[in-house]
Amino acid sequence: MAKKDINEVTLLAASFIRWGLGLFVFGLTIGYPPLVRYLQMALQGPNWMTSQNMTLWLGCPYAVQIGALGMVAIGAVYALFPADELETEYRDYTALWLCVVSLLAVAIVGFAGYLVLNNLSWSLPGTFAARDKGWLYALSASAAAYVVGVALAYTSIMQITHYKVE
Repeated sequence: MAKKDINEVTLLAASFIRWGLGLFVFGLTIGYPPLVRYLQMALQGPNWMTSQNMTLWLGCPYAVQIGALGMVAIGAVYALFPADELETEYRDYTALWLCVVSLLAVAIVGFAGYLVLNNLSWSLPGTFAARDKGWLYALSASAAAYVVGVALAYTSIMQITHYKVE
């Protein structure tokens, strides 16, 4: 069996796939506590949704999982390229680390930030709206950084494949 050449593009593809699969499992792991809390609150009665906004907290682990699957798909596309003809650019590694850091930020801001907001709402009940907006802005910035990372990977892939719209 012939040994495949390993170059920068192959390593980049492997990095996207490994980080994507790791973040997918991480999203699964952090998704269970919110789900249990959601089910616990649902058993409390008809007004359970007014006490806390669970929908955004529940969405954070699944946003991490969807983003992680996107990283696996990008890694698979990079893996399909011929290893001996290509070189990676600074943009490729920037895309990788933007995706990784932004998905970790979504998890940290979404999961831990929600817990902190709920604990602060007990001690400072009048300022919840301002803190809630800051939390949503932080989640939005994290998601936007992921989109920028995917866009960088997309432009690199389009440049590599010499795709031209006519």
